[in-house]
Amino acid sequence: MYAIVNISGKQFKVTPAQQIYVPLLETEVGSKVEFADVRLFADDNGVTVGSPSVDSAKVTATVLEHMKDEKILVFHKKRRKGYRKLNGHRQQLTRIEIERIDT
Repeated sequence: MYAIVNISGKQFKVTPAQQIYVPLLETEVGSKVEFADVRLFADDNGVTVGSPSVDSAKVTATVLEHMKDEKILVFHKKRRKGYRKLNGHRQQLTRIEIERIDT
């Protein structure tokens, strides 16, 4: 059983008891989160594709932690001009565990 769910504008393929990193969610650690924007649902009976989403399906997950990803360095340079610029950032992420997929 798996589902493709839209979380914060990105699509993830999820299965029960799977842990994934998603963009930062404004919820507390340990709380339950439901995602109703399920784009595709597949189980033993077959595959259900939504247009654009499956109305009866939802995914329930638990927030495990909030964290920052590794630093990404962005370097700009123009040759022979003496122009160099270095920027960096760390993306804010939330680690969630998929509890169940309901139809």
